[in-house]
Amino acid sequence: MAVRYPIVPNMITVHLGKPDEAVRNITIPFTDYISNVASSELYPTWPVSALTANIYAIISFAMNRIYNEWYRSKGYSFDITSSSAYDQAYTENRSTYENINNIVEDSFNNYVVKNGQIQPYFTRYCDGRKTTCNGLSQWGSVSLANQGKGALDILKYYYGNDISIKYNAPVGDNTSGFPGYDVGLGSAGNPVLAIQRDLRRIRQNYPAIPDITDTYGIYNEETRSAVLKFQEIFNLPVTGTVDKATWYKIKYIYTSVKKLSDLYSEGLSESEATFLYEDELNYGDTGIEVEHIHYFLDAIAFLDSDIPRLPTNSIYNDNSMMMVKAFQEKYGLPVTGIFTYQDWKVMKEVYNSLLRTFNPNYQNYIDELYPDYFLVRGTSGDDVLRFQRFLLLICKYDKSIPGVRVNGIFDELTEQSVKKLQKDYGFEINGIVGPLLWRKVVELSKR
Repeated sequence: MAVRYPIVPNMITVHLGKPDEAVRNITIPFTDYISNVASSELYPTWPVSALTANIYAIISFAMNRIYNEWYRSKGYSFDITSSSAYDQAYTENRSTYENINNIVEDSFNNYVVKNGQIQPYFTRYCDGRKTTCNGLSQWGSVSLANQGKGALDILKYYYGNDISIKYNAPVGDNTSGFPGYDVGLGSAGNPVLAIQRDLRRIRQNYPAIPDITDTYGIYNEETRSAVLKFQEIFNLPVTGTVDKATWYKIKYIYTSVKKLSDLYSEGLSESEATFLYEDELNYGDTGIEVEHIHYFLDAIAFLDSDIPRLPTNSIYNDNSMMMVKAFQEKYGLPVTGIFTYQDWKVMKEVYNSLLRTFNPNYQNYIDELYPDYFLVRGTSGDDVLRFQRFLLLICKYDKSIPGVRVNGIFDELTEQSVKKLQKDYGFEINGIVGPLLWRKVVELSKR
């Protein structure tokens, strides 16, 4: 399982004005942004502990905006504004102070967290003279520093004793939460788990949204019903599919009901940020993700001689590395042998492209290929029809299977037959058809 800890971004996109003001966006290094804000809001003559405490607050505030996609979830194309009325004071092209730059260089990947929570804390602050607020007072921090208090003690004075500093956080590219494709019936993985988690919490405030009991990370009819009601409540097109607009509306409402961008936040725990699917698969990894990758690589290798077709199982082993490296080299990806989210997206595109341009010499096999998404109760179409035909062949010799109506609709009878096959052949009994069960059904149908 993978915990989605916050990543300190390499870059940040700043809107040079108030949110709705018609001004430019600029994308700059995160460290340059922090140095600029600190040099705009602080005095370089202040004690080091006061400067450090304030810089931690500036970093945490900016990271909270980015991690919660506060502006992007509202439809904007930036991470933060330059307006101190909304965010922090950023002045384009201003000079910065050397001692402040040095503190930023040492501190840029440290941020404030509340104990038991993982999101960067919303470190609200004000200058303490012209304006006051619930949060850190910049001038007040100077008085505390002059009393001999260190940076963490100053922060605890304003934000409570239940905070700490997350030191040496990982640094990387700032990636969007939206996966880049619409999520609907049959979709699977961490994007589905995120949707399901968020809707469960939103339901506490909007009880008309149906409950989601699924824990597999597969977009089933239950999840679709919850999405339909959410779209209805928030005046979105009622499609049951999570497109970019629905994704970010769910994100915005989730952040709002949990108050993730608030001093008094409900917070996000480690368990809530833990997902089933790893962001990267490497040598020695095991599990269903590995089996899925093996299935698709094997199918691609069957049609593409540049990819070696090697024996595989549920362990990411030497054969996995060889096939992944060949795939990465063929399709212009970094040749590492480590399977990443980017590799997964390209692999799905390649697989679907091969299905569309299937070699006529292999037409006898095209019906046997898995359709690239999970079949669940409620899905319909040609792929369900293909599966039901295989299932019908099994029913003819195995009378213990409940049966099937070959109608292209994954109905209750189809689900019952799937569950019986899962029980008989050692699969998890969930009524869901993934690549491994699909392959087993094709195999059984040939008896």
